[in-house]
Amino acid sequence: MTETGPEPVEGPVDGEPVERVREVWTSLGLPGLFDVHVHFHPPAIERAVWRVFDQAGPLIGREWPIRYRQPVEERLALLRAFGVRRFPTLPYAHKPGVAGFMNDWARGFAEANPDVVWSGTFFPEPDVAGYVADLVEAGVELFKLHQQVGGFLLDDPLLAPAWEVLAASGTPVLVHSGSGPVPTEFTGPQSLARVLAVHPTLRVVVAHLGAPECVEFARLAARHDHVFLDTSMALSEFFAEHLDREVLPMLSDLRERVLWGSDFPTLPFPYAEQLDALVALDLGDDWLRDVCWHNAVGLLGAGRAVADTP
Repeated sequence: MTETGPEPVEGPVDGEPVERVREVWTSLGLPGLFDVHVHFHPPAIERAVWRVFDQAGPLIGREWPIRYRQPVEERLALLRAFGVRRFPTLPYAHKPGVAGFMNDWARGFAEANPDVVWSGTFFPEPDVAGYVADLVEAGVELFKLHQQVGGFLLDDPLLAPAWEVLAASGTPVLVHSGSGPVPTEFTGPQSLARVLAVHPTLRVVVAHLGAPECVEFARLAARHDHVFLDTSMALSEFFAEHLDREVLPMLSDLRERVLWGSDFPTLPFPYAEQLDALVALDLGDDWLRDVCWHNAVGLLGAGRAVADTP
């Protein structure tokens, strides 16, 4: 342990079921997986995030042993060994003045790794419309917001001009809006619903199926053709207390708007477990193909890494 947090663990994770992950997508005839919920952060930020998980503080609420603490290059190699062909970095600003640093780092990371979805973030602050517009013009592919950590509502007046930019550009934003694992005054579906009432064509991905307000977020997706749900953590046994199982039959009807997501590397269990849980829903191979690959490609594109593959 260092003053800034735990050191990365050297070497591979023992007993990692890599072949099980590959078996899922190869049996479906897919080129791999598109995981829309993966995090890579600047080293100091990453250590701070891991420290919050290690301390099981008020935003975590329970013991949460992070499984994937390898150095960055080893984590990238493991994702690629799984067959994850595209994934974002999902930076998120937790206070004013941080987004610029996070965005610069994330841009460089995406430029260095052709399978990475270029991700950005923003925060309720006076200059938000300017830097969001600059990133959109430069080609950023996806934004990430975290209401629970950032402590803001999506309809904060300072964010209004940023939503105007994103509604016009069609650039998606992935939001942690659900109240899991710990609710705050800023979580829940209400502020997203208010934003969508103003910008009904805004492209939004709701993280973790919106757990525990899964049904409410699924209903939002049913009403808005550009609202998606990612599966990260929500289907795991670890997160079971936050999953409203009434959402499960709704996922069949929302087949074109459900996206595979894992929350790698901050998983307390093997990557394959959530994938097995997805298969166990028994919603059919065509549903799995869409969720594991086609829906995300339709939203974010196949990218250079896949396009260049013979």
